[in-house]
Amino acid sequence: MKKKRIAAQLYTVREFCKTPEDIAKSMRKIKEIGFEAVQVSGLGPIDTAELKRILDGEGLECCATHESGKAIVEETGKVIEKLHALDCAYTAYPYPHVPLKSYDDCLRLAKDLERAGKEMSKEGLVLCYHNHAIEFEKFDGRTALDIIYGESDSKCLQGEIDTYWVQFGGEDPVQWCKRLDGRLPLLHLKEYGIVDNKVTMVELGNGNLDWKRIVKAAKKSGTEWFIIEQDSCRIDPFESLKIGLEYLVEEVR
Repeated sequence: MKKKRIAAQLYTVREFCKTPEDIAKSMRKIKEIGFEAVQVSGLGPIDTAELKRILDGEGLECCATHESGKAIVEETGKVIEKLHALDCAYTAYPYPHVPLKSYDDCLRLAKDLERAGKEMSKEGLVLCYHNHAIEFEKFDGRTALDIIYGESDSKCLQGEIDTYWVQFGGEDPVQWCKRLDGRLPLLHLKEYGIVDNKVTMVELGNGNLDWKRIVKAAKKSGTEWFIIEQDSCRIDPFESLKIGLEYLVEEVR
């Protein structure tokens, strides 16, 4: 794969991004590893303008962000302002900020996100949905994720599939990439492995997911950014990102 299509999810190195000084140092490391873009998430307090200056100084593009679910739904205008300030077209709803305990709960969230996404689209921005395993609980025979995508306008709500959590939820990342054809600008590449007989997040290429098939399906569905993320790392998080980048560039076409 070409490096220009691969980004680092900063949530992976959040423990090293608690202050503006830490963030600047971490962005330098990210650039030295070989990344040209990042997804902003999990950072400590920092003014958006200062963050933009740091990214520009290191030659890093902000390909996407994660904003709080509540802010996306209830303060959409503020999210729009931040994205414009970062010169960033994409943000993703990161985790349900309301209970998903019924079909109606899922439908309500789908419509709230559709409204927020419609407001963003008027500004040339794109709202995506980032899944975990919680969205694979079924209500009236449909998973929450199926309801959220199925009951919202694809022009207003796009996808940011997380491969690990799709697998953890008992479904196939390849099929979800295919299912969101034309609706999947962002993809979270997170490895699913088994260590000591337990499901574990491991470095990309060191687990059980079929990355060649996943990437091929995502490319066909129009994925623009392949974002490497690890919620927890067995090794130094920067080394984990480096391993993932090298694996994608060298092994996955």
